[in-house]
Amino acid sequence: MPYAQDVDQIASILKQNPTWNAINPKHAARMRAQNKFRTGLDIAKYTAKIMREDMANYDKDTSQYTQSLGCWHGFIGQQKMLSIKKHFGSTKRRYLYLSGWMVAALRSEFGPLPDQSMHEKTAVSGLIEELYTFLRQADAWELNHLFRALEEAENAGDNAKAQELIKQIDNHETHVVPIIADIDAGFGNAEATYLLAKQMIEAGACCIQIENQVSDEKQCGHQDGKVTVPHADFLSKINAVRLAFLELGVDDGVIVARTDSLGAGLTQKLAVTDEPGDLGDKYNSFLDGDYIEKPEDINNGDVVIKSDGKLMKPKRLPSGLFQFRPGTGEDRVVLDCITSLQNGADLLWIETEKPHVGQIASMVNRIREVVPDAKLVYNNSPSFNWTLNFRQQVFDAWKEEGKDVSAYERADLMNAKYDDTELGKLADEWTANFQRDAAREAGIFHHLITLPTYHTAALSTDNLAKGYFGDEGMLAYVAGVQRKEIRQGIATVKHQDMAGSNIGDDHKEFFAGDAALKAGGKDNTMNQF
Repeated sequence: MPYAQDVDQIASILKQNPTWNAINPKHAARMRAQNKFRTGLDIAKYTAKIMREDMANYDKDTSQYTQSLGCWHGFIGQQKMLSIKKHFGSTKRRYLYLSGWMVAALRSEFGPLPDQSMHEKTAVSGLIEELYTFLRQADAWELNHLFRALEEAENAGDNAKAQELIKQIDNHETHVVPIIADIDAGFGNAEATYLLAKQMIEAGACCIQIENQVSDEKQCGHQDGKVTVPHADFLSKINAVRLAFLELGVDDGVIVARTDSLGAGLTQKLAVTDEPGDLGDKYNSFLDGDYIEKPEDINNGDVVIKSDGKLMKPKRLPSGLFQFRPGTGEDRVVLDCITSLQNGADLLWIETEKPHVGQIASMVNRIREVVPDAKLVYNNSPSFNWTLNFRQQVFDAWKEEGKDVSAYERADLMNAKYDDTELGKLADEWTANFQRDAAREAGIFHHLITLPTYHTAALSTDNLAKGYFGDEGMLAYVAGVQRKEIRQGIATVKHQDMAGSNIGDDHKEFFAGDAALKAGGKDNTMNQF
């Protein structure tokens, strides 16, 4: 509702309640405007609509891909969105990503944990709620400055300025954007997945990403030892998430189905199959094993299945897990993706071992032969050595073209001596263009970096500690942090304001009038900035 109209509506309410005469309708309307979303479900419904529109726009024009950075704290997510609005003027097509890896490493009461779903499952929904709390506060903070300016204009009798500010208030773009939230492998059985999905949606998540690993054997997608489950098991969890969305009224909630099959060589169990060629039979057809002809070839404890019209003894490890045939990863990925899209998933996530447009496109093109509008969420992972990968891609391309590469040692291309070479510069260009190229050629709708702010926090802290505890002393903070904050217009330089001090002062005045004891007077050192 427009601000002026809301003021009038509240004034009407106050007239009907004469004992409320101390309330200024402008103050109440202002507080309403600074709190656009009442609940997490309001956020989930609002952001689901945004994400569906973005998906439709991408289908029409692949240059309209979306992006996000993983954030492990509400403040990090807030500052990211403030920066995006400052630099680009809009939050459109920019999301947040919630990484299970970072929840495990940074948000568990057990302390730092590996990415193996050992952290408290409620920490995931807790972080979603925290992120949206900080984003809503960013709205209140930004609008508070506009309302203060409006009050000044009105007090000065500058009607034109006041009308312009009201227009900005009415058209204010929220910092609340979609979150793609990682539910790992579902944290247990399908019922456990459903219960956690409900908590995540109630906290504000419009998009939930789930992977086809075994829940109690879950590994980081960029580590060894990954174990997948038969399709039926995975589809039951997709159904659980969808039903959670529908129960809570988020009818257009988005599900991202992730497959780890490219790097997973093991399965927890054999798939149930009723007839040749069904989904379970296809899953089992990838198993490594030996065909047998005589009963004496079956040893005590062996498992035998009928495959391709013959009896086969799948290879089973001492752990009880079964092994897939080497080289079947891409075929399993394609089957996983088609199956997920045909059974309720909206987007795909293919975990790869390197950022290579051609490799991703080769799988997506096969998927699109069956599901033409298949789209990916892709992990631009810090687990990749991006510099080495792209330098080697350029090296290999040049070599295939017949270009002389004798000046370069392929295994040593990370060396700084190659930074200013023709190869090094072209590799950086390919890296810069990776997201655009992959969106156009490999069906990637959303590009994310899972844990960038984990690394930026460590890097910036290292730089500050090195200088502050060394010879630079206080200059390390002043030159390396504060001076840059001031000159780059970083809102946190006025940290009291960013934390809500001015909002609190205004509320004190709303509540107590002239008797309010406010913090933002002449002796507030924040006035130095």
